[in-house]
Amino acid sequence: MNQGRRKPLGQSLVEQGHLSPEALARALEEQRRTGASLRDVLLRLELAPEEALLDYYEDTVGVPRMDLTTYILEPEIVRLVPERVARQFHVVPLFRIGNTITVAMADPLDVVARDEVKQSTGMEVDVVVSPEGQIREAIDRYHPAAGVDRLVRIGSHGASSAEPEPRLEEDGPIIRFVNAIAQQAIREGASDVHFEPEESSFRVRFRVDGVLREASLQSRELYASVVSRIKVMAALDISERRLPQDGRFRLHVGGRDLDVRVSTFPTIHGENVVLRLLDRSAASIGMAELGLLPEPLEVLARMIDRPNGMVLVTGPTGSGKTTTLYACLHRIQGVERNIVTLEDPVEIHLPSVRQTQVDPDVGLTFARGLRALLRQDPDVIMVGEIRDAETAEISVRSALTGHLLLATLHTNDAAGAIPRLLDMDTEPFLLSSALAGVVAQRLVRRVCDRCKTSADVPRNLREELGLPADARFLRGKGCVACGHGGYKGRVGVFEVLEMTDAIRERIHGRASGEEIARTARAEGMATLKDDALRKAALGLTTLDEALRVTAGDSARARSGALR
Repeated sequence: MNQGRRKPLGQSLVEQGHLSPEALARALEEQRRTGASLRDVLLRLELAPEEALLDYYEDTVGVPRMDLTTYILEPEIVRLVPERVARQFHVVPLFRIGNTITVAMADPLDVVARDEVKQSTGMEVDVVVSPEGQIREAIDRYHPAAGVDRLVRIGSHGASSAEPEPRLEEDGPIIRFVNAIAQQAIREGASDVHFEPEESSFRVRFRVDGVLREASLQSRELYASVVSRIKVMAALDISERRLPQDGRFRLHVGGRDLDVRVSTFPTIHGENVVLRLLDRSAASIGMAELGLLPEPLEVLARMIDRPNGMVLVTGPTGSGKTTTLYACLHRIQGVERNIVTLEDPVEIHLPSVRQTQVDPDVGLTFARGLRALLRQDPDVIMVGEIRDAETAEISVRSALTGHLLLATLHTNDAAGAIPRLLDMDTEPFLLSSALAGVVAQRLVRRVCDRCKTSADVPRNLREELGLPADARFLRGKGCVACGHGGYKGRVGVFEVLEMTDAIRERIHGRASGEEIARTARAEGMATLKDDALRKAALGLTTLDEALRVTAGDSARARSGALR
């Protein structure tokens, strides 16, 4: 660290234009009043960007800067500093050489923090500077719950096999660990939590905005007890480790009620466990919040405002199909209509809607439930998924007998839903009469509002994609708010195919999905790729993300160099 004379932090920020003299005076007054460091005051009052402070530490003070998102931390090194010290002083150890430990600090000028690290480790301390959000994320990853280290010692004592028997009498720390993981997942907006065993450790990963990222890496000795705890919560057989199991439980975390679906699957290193988090208290969103642009939104509204017919929503798992169906029901629900659903599972509770969860174990399948629902005098029926020929047949006939039927289907695009239903032995003349339209969708990550900046798009890529020369695109630089990923939240991209006479003729002729898609495009349908590029041009997402989701690996590679 540069120990010579240097400009104070405040003066340097003012000279570089990151801080006004008035703002510095305000910060110094707040510092005198609270006793906090000037750095903390500047960030808390949002008077200066964290990036400017990091530049000061690196350029003026001479402290090396470390991007923790590209650094592989070692659990045994991280835990050399007690969790209390790490959290209180925003410190995370990086490596040890001899009797010297190098740590990343948010404030490398905090001599009290350096003394605490030295005292707790008994080693000399070297420092680098890293963003506070990266440090906090690393601490959460490797210190997710109090008591874990204690359980590691208990579990490893006398262990003689790679898969020790779970010690359920010691499940207090394990309960806290699982709860801490759940709280962290909710805090980060995860839709899924993966518990993945490896030979000498296990890792926890969260799926956030559709992308998996590591949340924690723990000792293998914990794993059997963690899996057993989850199995107990989901009412699964804790003694069965050779076969897949599925279950569910409810969890109340941070004032939110969650339905948690549990899936276990045997691997060579033990059972892999995946939790799907469904927020039961989440409010149903309206169609305007889905992300549909005005023209396709008008087409979809026209389709569901019909008194009868079938509207399908297609896309892969996790593409937001159910959310779109809920938004449609939210638009048309009212006391004058009897709306009933068959779902697997019921994800959001809707007022004035009769919702039923299918249960194949007792014989309540989609097909059997749909037959019974037709005797309940429904006006609108929502079917969670059309999976087989029997469900497809009943759905089509329901739409032909005065009901509005909404359902999901797994196809790659809107046009592909039609040959898929024909392959389920649906008669073409019945399908052409019953089908009102098909919506295909994907989810793309939103560019972070806090760190978005302009992105340069090469001319040849603009020409290849047919992008206007004056279109401006954004990218996220990465900040604390978005976990330094450049993205925060997701938005849908859609293609909406409405039935026309030309498409009905294609159905009668059993045309392929490609032929139907060409006809729909000729009649003005915007494709998923078209919609994604429009949303990139509007600054809702990045061009790289739009191509990643809709244009395949080659286009993604071409756009990956956008700066």
